[in-house]
Amino acid sequence: MVEYNLGYDYYKQACQGYGLEPINFAFYLLSLSKAQLEAYNERTTQKRGNNFDN
Repeated sequence: MVEYNLGYDYYKQACQGYGLEPINFAFYLLSLSKAQLEAYNERTTQKRGNNFDN
């Protein structure tokens, strides 16, 4: 879930940079594409694997 929060924080900063009001976190998650969700999940799985190796 940390990866989703990092992505949401980046999204909020981008919105603020353009003077836009960001949507809430729940709608942010719902708006992610399948490809984005898969990329987040793959990255999280890789990071977990790296943590177990150390």
